[in-house]
Amino acid sequence: MTKKAAKSDIQFFKEIVSLLHTARTIAYKSVNSVMIETYWQIGKRIVGREQRGKIRANYGEYLIVNLSRYLTGTFGQGFSEANLLNFRQFYLTFPEFSQFPTQCVGNLSWSHFRIIMRIENKKERNYYIKETQEQNWSVRILERNIKSGYYRRLLSSQKDSKSKKTKALTIKTNDTSDFIKDPYVLEFLDVPENISGKETMVEAAIITNLQSFLLELGRGFSFVARQLRISSETMDFYLGLVFYNFLLKCFVIIDIKTTALTSQDIGQMDMYVRMFDELKRGPDDNPTLGIILCTEKDETVVKYSILSECKQIFASKYKTILPTEKELAAMIEKKNAKFLQDKTWLK
Repeated sequence: MTKKAAKSDIQFFKEIVSLLHTARTIAYKSVNSVMIETYWQIGKRIVGREQRGKIRANYGEYLIVNLSRYLTGTFGQGFSEANLLNFRQFYLTFPEFSQFPTQCVGNLSWSHFRIIMRIENKKERNYYIKETQEQNWSVRILERNIKSGYYRRLLSSQKDSKSKKTKALTIKTNDTSDFIKDPYVLEFLDVPENISGKETMVEAAIITNLQSFLLELGRGFSFVARQLRISSETMDFYLGLVFYNFLLKCFVIIDIKTTALTSQDIGQMDMYVRMFDELKRGPDDNPTLGIILCTEKDETVVKYSILSECKQIFASKYKTILPTEKELAAMIEKKNAKFLQDKTWLK
């Protein structure tokens, strides 16, 4: 009797804890929304005051310095000149605060907005706002994705998909070009710079850092197996990494190559995808996708192989160190130049 009463009490205690957690979350979102809107209002008033005093030299600088001193004297920390400049920039970046849904403002912290508002491109800013809200990205993940050029890599891959006139899978709501990036950035694996011939080591590092790898893959991916065995009548084959994307409703086979892409790699993936479709794919699944991750990709191999037309197989480069802004821009510029040279997508 006593034991039953104790278990009942513990369940009761857990319910109370759950209520408090829910209340605190709601309270935080409410306070967060109010504070973010207040920062926007402060920025708006600073800009308005600057514009009225524009005939005075350096009036904006004078205003920020003195306002910071006044607010610090009244409220204490939190109103440095740097913070007031951030409020000002917040308003200038997002002049219409009503454009943000209430849920968006509640889910994104001031730290999120402070990072996003430094992005010059409006479409890129909106993308990161949307993804941060829907994918519940932390500030650290958001910052990492911006530094790795997440949006620009995805956009570059979408252009490349158009150049091949590829609409992989007959899916009404999603296109694979929205899910497959080129290149992938896997700096979190913490592997040596020279990884040639060390596919097993890279696979093991991916499993160790699976959460980070799933975030880099993007929306809808879940892990299924490593070295999945698939058997024909006479032979056994082992697929490197197998995932399922519940948005595309299909399995995704990923093969890691630590060297440049070869025609043999493409032929092997083609066989894996065909075998998986025949032996493993369920009746409600869309055709299986195959992604070859390689360190280099010769465009001649791509152009004269089944990759140029295949709707199920893709090859993407990957980097094991975070590229600099200059390196990332160069990679994307190279892909965009190829896209502009290939006029078939216009036909």
